[in-house]
Amino acid sequence: MVDLVRSHGGRAEVGWWSKIQAHSLGWVTARDADGLLVGFVNVAWDGGDHAFLIDTKTRGAYQHRGIATAVVRLAAEQARAAGCEWLHVDFTPELRAFYFDACGFRPTDAGLIHLPSTRGE
Repeated sequence: MVDLVRSHGGRAEVGWWSKIQAHSLGWVTARDADGLLVGFVNVAWDGGDHAFLIDTKTRGAYQHRGIATAVVRLAAEQARAAGCEWLHVDFTPELRAFYFDACGFRPTDAGLIHLPSTRGE
């Protein structure tokens, strides 16, 4: 995973997987013919009706080939099969077309607090 994150300029943290694994409903990966990890998405959940996509990644040299769309679709299918009713995702504005158009998410009202920015208020 560290190599995959670094392949597209992300900040990889060794050991992050052991921190989040217990909160995952599951994850979907994609590999090339040689077994190289080229795509990943983690599906976190609340133990009930809500699942959350986290860390959708595609290896830099493999982007724009439909890999991320495929792993997100499979993640949605698996979350549905696990009994989840809702699948949430947060993303930066440049990924809007990917999540809304390619993956079928729809815009919703939501709220967000950046916790480090609110210390001492």
